[in-house]
Amino acid sequence: MRQLLFLSSLFVFITSCSISKKVPTQSTFTKEETQLILSGKAADPMRVLLITNPADSIVLRTKSQPVVFNAKDKTLKHFTDRLLATVQDSATMGVGIAAPQVGVLKDIIWVQRLDKKAEPFEVYFNPKIVKYTDLKQDVPEGCLSIPDFRAMTKDRAYAIFLTYLNQKGKDQCEMVEAFTAAIFQHEIDHLNGIMFIDHLEQEQKQPGKHKVE
Repeated sequence: MRQLLFLSSLFVFITSCSISKKVPTQSTFTKEETQLILSGKAADPMRVLLITNPADSIVLRTKSQPVVFNAKDKTLKHFTDRLLATVQDSATMGVGIAAPQVGVLKDIIWVQRLDKKAEPFEVYFNPKIVKYTDLKQDVPEGCLSIPDFRAMTKDRAYAIFLTYLNQKGKDQCEMVEAFTAAIFQHEIDHLNGIMFIDHLEQEQKQPGKHKVE
């Protein structure tokens, strides 16, 4: 039965690939964001904002804005490089990061594709989850912006269908499942000002949700 439900959801995901998306009209970076981005070299990690810092918390709880993609935008390239350097820095070593975590309120994330050979990090612009499976999974989660805390969330969808722009600015749609799907959900939450601890609070209010054993 579970397999049938999953295949049914997969069919819905695939047929959703033609969903139209609004073209963002916002400018890419503010003056302040540009100054922050260019304050270091492309290989220099950026400071990760922490929920324990009141000023940082305000930024982390603010919804970010879509990116106007331009392959010739040197600031955008510089920023994506610095964001990757941050998540791969020995002081952080995460499996994903979102732009708001370094103080840039734009819809950009890096995700380590643990579901692919060599487990590469890949960048996604304007990612949006358009479908979730009803099937849930338990996920051990931590966050670069929440120091020294890990917990098990129980409401992450087992599989998701998402749309995004790739590093060449091309529209893409893709289904992702298992733990990698949870990484995407975690990072896209950041773009909406949501932290994984919010899921823990919601689970306490609504116990007994279905999960993957």
